[in-house]
Amino acid sequence: NSIPLGTFITWAGMIALPLSVYWGIKELRKPLEKLNIILSGFIKIIIIFGILWVPISYLLAGNLSFSFSEKESFQGGQDAMKWFWRLSYGIGIGTILTLITYWISLIFKKDKTVANNV
Repeated sequence: NSIPLGTFITWAGMIALPLSVYWGIKELRKPLEKLNIILSGFIKIIIIFGILWVPISYLLAGNLSFSFSEKESFQGGQDAMKWFWRLSYGIGIGTILTLITYWISLIFKKDKTVANNV
């Protein structure tokens, strides 16, 4: 009958993590280079999945505590639980991989700049 507070706290984190990367890196908000355009698109998709995390998870679990059982049906069952964890981990891992890819691109950009100045 009540909605667990942890659901809203986790939801805030699922939105805040990719949003902080998006707002923290100007090149992802206003991309000019091809790689940054691609990374910006990925982070926007991840933000959308973060926003939709509760509705999608509710559809998978059938409850707002996101508890699953050994049901034969999809909703609330083991297959739905696997999709729930893929979604949950995907948001975090996707954000971190986007950030790491951006950082690696900066290293190569600096190497080009140094080579051109020599």
